[in-house]
Amino acid sequence: MKIMIAYPALRGKGSPMLTQNRQFQWMSLGSCIYPLVPASAATLLQADGHEVLWYDGIAARHSYEHFLETVEGERPDLVVFETKTPVVKLHWDIVADVKKVSPATRTVLMGDHVTALPGESMQRSVTDFVLTGGDYDFSLQGLARALAGRGDMPGGIFFRKDDAVANTGPFSLNHDLNALPFIDRELTQAHLYGEKWKKYEPFRYTMAGRDCQWGKCTFCSWTTTYPTFRTRTVESLLDEIEMLVSRYGVREIFDDTGNFPAGRWLRRFCEGMIERGLNREILFSCNMRFDFLVQDPGIPALMKKAGFRKLKSGLESANQATLDRIRKNVRVEDIVEGCRLASEAGIDIQLTVMVGYPWETRQDALNTLNLARGLMARGHAEMLQSTVVIPYPGTPLFAEAEEKDWIRFTPVDAWERYDMTEPVLKLPDMEPEEIMKMCSAIYRSFLSPMFVMRQLLRIRSLSDLGYVLRGGRAVLGHILDFAKIRS
Repeated sequence: MKIMIAYPALRGKGSPMLTQNRQFQWMSLGSCIYPLVPASAATLLQADGHEVLWYDGIAARHSYEHFLETVEGERPDLVVFETKTPVVKLHWDIVADVKKVSPATRTVLMGDHVTALPGESMQRSVTDFVLTGGDYDFSLQGLARALAGRGDMPGGIFFRKDDAVANTGPFSLNHDLNALPFIDRELTQAHLYGEKWKKYEPFRYTMAGRDCQWGKCTFCSWTTTYPTFRTRTVESLLDEIEMLVSRYGVREIFDDTGNFPAGRWLRRFCEGMIERGLNREILFSCNMRFDFLVQDPGIPALMKKAGFRKLKSGLESANQATLDRIRKNVRVEDIVEGCRLASEAGIDIQLTVMVGYPWETRQDALNTLNLARGLMARGHAEMLQSTVVIPYPGTPLFAEAEEKDWIRFTPVDAWERYDMTEPVLKLPDMEPEEIMKMCSAIYRSFLSPMFVMRQLLRIRSLSDLGYVLRGGRAVLGHILDFAKIRS
């Protein structure tokens, strides 16, 4: 079979942050994160004997017309789309367009939104299949084998049978991640992807686990696709890093597991990086919860020795009542202490700050803003990412918002408005515009004289200078994201 995994250009309010994103946002200055699981699917399908076409019109900046021309020319048997809540209606239209230019092509939708609401896309679009769960690689392999007459479809697939919608039962996440081949970086055009904050090229991504050891935060969309946590072995990840260094000369890596495996796994990984000399070859960054740092105060120093450069961590609120309510299982003092431990070990912290909870007052939101600014001022946080609370379908927060009439929109399924250009949830004493201004104010923290001076003093090389210049451009772009884009 000829199978296309596609991210066509999307018409909207900027560059869509779609691939591998737990939260969607339109960005004035976009960067594309490598879609690791779909890339793994492409690799697995090719190994199974299929002709695989990787098409990312967003990352490659192709027009939507280019996508349709490609489909019409290639006539793939199957086209696969990853979607998210704010753009699912766009993908319904895209599926219809695919059917017009290539009527025999069958289409697949996958992602956290369609996992939560699979019947919706089957009823409101002409797509042929919806994949639920997060193991797109294994489920796509199973679907392709079934369509080729080589077995039954795995669980978690919705499809059309006569004039009705049928399914194969619930999805399962019992697949062995160590059985997967290393992702084919040429097939999936890995050079197109990266982070604004990267220091070195070549820059690549890995994924040690799926997806988070805690996995209970009520706002997180990926708890829908990954309700359980699994990891690869330490040796598997180390072998992949060695391959990336030796084959591609990679100098910097970000591991996009929702939370990088902690405890003994993390210690063994650090020791392996040092023993293999990989800490001298690359800079390594990842997502990490603060409580895992605080529980093992010696681990940041070992991580630094192993080549760790940056940790992305959540500062969802500075109010303990909110952290408890969203089941974050972390204390405010853990956030402060975790930032201190990491920064004193020489590891940069990038905070994800969230505002717009329906129970938080203006003062509560200001508490969060002030804590973030204080951590920046003390040099205990190096970067901030500002987001508006979005209740994605399938999350406990969405269910609570529906039950308590917190959603500002009628109808509730005005999904295109869940795009972070405005609050979705009603607020006790703030207007929507005030929340957006607060998000912009968080980014303005980068413009303080103390922060600017600290960044200038850290410049030791041309790569450091390039990093600072790219960072300044990104900050200005983010300020625009919460100002001009929403108009």
